Amino acid sequence: MAAGYTSIETKSRQACFGGAVSFHSHASEATGTTMNFSVYVPPQAERGNVPVLYYLAGLTCTEETFQIKGGAQRYAAEHGIMLVAPDTSPRGVGNPGEDDDYDFGTGAGFYIDATREPWSTNYNMYSYVSRELPEVISANFAADLDRQGIFGHSMGGHGALTIALKNPERYKSVSAFAPICNPTEVPWGEKAFSGYLADGSEWRDHDATEIVRAKPLENHILIDQGESDEFLGEQLSPEAFEAACKESGQELTLRRQPGYDHSYYFISTFMGDHITHHAKTLVG
Repeated sequence: MAAGYTSIETKSRQACFGGAVSFHSHASEATGTTMNFSVYVPPQAERGNVPVLYYLAGLTCTEETFQIKGGAQRYAAEHGIMLVAPDTSPRGVGNPGEDDDYDFGTGAGFYIDATREPWSTNYNMYSYVSRELPEVISANFAADLDRQGIFGHSMGGHGALTIALKNPERYKSVSAFAPICNPTEVPWGEKAFSGYLADGSEWRDHDATEIVRAKPLENHILIDQGESDEFLGEQLSPEAFEAACKESGQELTLRRQPGYDHSYYFISTFMGDHITHHAKTLVG
């Protein structure tokens, strides 16, 4: 383990449901920048290491969004699960156009490792989330890395699905809220992949629909999708992922929720179900 993994700056800590929510920063080797993340440590961590559930947020969000709006701490405290939420991109890199649009650059790292310059120097969110962040958490918190799960929303749902599918030995559970399921075929994905990736042949390697068709998980995937989601028709494509799962034999529960949109009102409504889904595997 690199020495830098043990050095984090704690910005704040607040008591919450018998545990605590805290916000931190550290020097990241993966991104070459300072990265921010938040943690909810449940009360069970006072007695030993607990399972870890990573949440990946969507476009424009930060490490604060989930902890403030998701309503997950109550359920995590009940089950004894640590919640970790990283920021959604490196910040302050200074690449041309980095802050021009909400769906590319700052706040829009898409949880991939960029291969196109100049983004490839710092925009390595796949490596950060899947490799570096768990080591940071293990070095500083009572975390059991043999029991890790991952979930997320929208861009973060895309990240959760693809990271879990690529690392089945590492993540024991996965779920998503309104994920970008087939990014190679929708405007958000096309914009991100054409900007971050040097070769079009790389796109399929970052598309959950393409990955699950060839390499399904043994784990059951849970997805909730609001039927009144303003991005459903143009950007999310749950039906493509559902069809690919049927083709490969991937066990999937895709729940279409009438009346719900893309917001955290939707996410917080079904958060308890998702924490329970993960707890069945991570806690038993």
